[in-house]
Amino acid sequence: MTNGHRITIEEGTTAVRVVRDGQVLAESSRPLELRETGCPVRYYLPPEDVRTELLTASDTSTHCPFKGDASYWSVPGAADLVWAYHEPKDEVAAIKDHFCFYDTEVVTTG
Repeated sequence: MTNGHRITIEEGTTAVRVVRDGQVLAESSRPLELRETGCPVRYYLPPEDVRTELLTASDTSTHCPFKGDASYWSVPGAADLVWAYHEPKDEVAAIKDHFCFYDTEVVTTG
């Protein structure tokens, strides 16, 4: 990446869950962990691990110079809660069509 900006993507080793108003929206034991300069770790979840039937497509889209154009989805009471890159830049191609939520909790097992 340029000017000290860096993005790394690794296969996650922890399970993550997304719960909103008591309802599980997503649960994955195989998230991709994206680390980006100046940003918190983000978990990108495979579409098979997301209850997409609970999401409503939004008209919102954003552009990241490092990742590409993101599309957003909402749930009742939480606009644009989740996003995905359908055509990410080559450097981050691994996150294609994976969903990322603003609020993700790490599930501890033990």
